Order: sequence, then structure tokens, then C-alpha cells
Amino acid sequence: MEIRQLKSFRTVANFLSFNKAAVKLNYAQSSISAQIQALEEDLGVQLFDRLGKRIQLTETGTLLLQYANKILDLVDETQSTLTGDLEPLGSLTVRIPESFGVHRLPAVLKAFHAKFPNVELNFITCALEGLAKDLRKGVTDLAFLLAEGISAPDLEVETLGFESVVLVAGPDHPLSAKRSVHTRDLARQTILLSRVDCSYRKPFEQILKHEEVDKFNKVEFNSVEVIKHSVMAGFGISILPEIAVAEEVRQRKLVILPWSEGAIEVAVLMIWFRDRWISPTLRAFMDVTRKLIKQP
Repeated sequence: MEIRQLKSFRTVANFLSFNKAAVKLNYAQSSISAQIQALEEDLGVQLFDRLGKRIQLTETGTLLLQYANKILDLVDETQSTLTGDLEPLGSLTVRIPESFGVHRLPAVLKAFHAKFPNVELNFITCALEGLAKDLRKGVTDLAFLLAEGISAPDLEVETLGFESVVLVAGPDHPLSAKRSVHTRDLARQTILLSRVDCSYRKPFEQILKHEEVDKFNKVEFNSVEVIKHSVMAGFGISILPEIAVAEEVRQRKLVILPWSEGAIEVAVLMIWFRDRWISPTLRAFMDVTRKLIKQP
């Protein structure tokens, strides 16, 4: 069992694709396939189920992936320590909510790139589903959430600050004329919800459920900008981070509804896998983020 075989195995397991792994590692696909075959023969187990053009990890493959992550992290840590190579290099993959990416992240990117221009940064729009799994597998190095919290014993969670989430409508929407909007007033309304800003919608949906508001027209989007423009055009109402709508509210294109529940406060969470080695590159990105975003 060789280190390069484990690296290839982990990459194939993360992508569930021999072709994508070959591109990532700059190998021919045949070389990746040969390495995986040799690893399976050496261990005497099957690591992947081949399902036509698709592959998936076997139970044994899933177990090996956990050990491969630990072994490869230890290899990286050992090499970095012995050579004294503590300069951030390589790449990072980070999952972010769209609102965080638009309104908080640019300052971090500018400062980080100025100090470490050779680090490759890859950002994935955040969805709560699968987040913990991807952090454990190493598909994602770091994640951010706008949420009340996240429960996973093997994840480290650091609160960087808080954001207010508000109920908004277009200025001509009937609810905009009310002096106070009660949760029951949302019944039979069209409510636009985001899939890409992660979990701040959960407390909102819990409030609706508690007030037994279950008859409304829910429309989901993969873009906060699409939601904002739809609401401005008079199509429904939405729940969004106040920072994401501040400019539109200032221009009177959107109105923050006087909801009797008030604004929902959610935490800005930075999350990583507890058992994974924090490389100099990841540590540097986390430190820059803390410096520019963390509230006192």
C-alpha cells in the first residue's frame, strides 16, 4: 500500500469519478484505474462498486477512506514539520452561504490573496445537507453557515458574529401597508425561500409551524439575487439576511416588514472537521477570516 495509491483512492472516493480524479491529480485515467486495482489486490478487498458508468464506495472502501484521511494528513503534517515548510501553498475548498460570500467574504479574499497569492481557493455554494459528510471526507476543508447552530460531535464550530434575518416585501405588497405583521398574516402568502444560504430559514419555518401557518405557497430558488428581484417585482415575500437587502431597502425597492416576531438572529459559524490536520494554508485562511470578520 503506497502513499500515492492512497492519494489516488481518496481523490476518486471524494469525486466518485476516475476521470475527475485523474484531472485533479494530473494523471491519465488509466493510471488512476491501475493504482486503485493494485490497491484492491494488495488489500484483498473491493473498494468500489462499479454500477455502469457510476461508482460508489463499498462498506470497506468507506472504512479505508477514514484511515486514508488520517494517514495522508499525518504525512502532510510530518513533511511540513520536518522540512520547516510552513508557507501556505496548495488549494482550499470552502463552502459558503451566498449572502456571506457576497457581503462578508470579498474583504477576506483581498487580504488573503495579497499575502498568499499562490494559494488556489475554490468556493462552493453552501447547502446544509451533506455538509458534515463532506468535511469528514475532506471534500470540503472549511465551511461557513448562517444558522442558530449545528450539532455534530466531530466538528469544530467557531462563532464569528451574528446576522439579523428579516422579513421583506416589495413596497406595493399589501403586507407593506400594515403597521404590524403577525405570523398568521403569512397564511396563503407566496413565500420565497433560499436553498443556497443554508439553514437560517429553519427557525423561520419553525415559527410558521408553531403558529400552525401551513397553508402558503412556498417557492424555492438557488439564488438570493433572484429572490430579491422577484420580491421587488411584487412576487411574494421572503426572509433574508438584513445585510443582503440593506441597499434595496435604502432605495425603497424593498421594505422590511414590521413582523411581530422581530428579526431572527443567526450566528455566523466557521466549521471544520475536528480530527483533520489544520494545514498552514487552512490556518492562514482561518486567521485572516477571524481578523476581518469576527465581532468582539
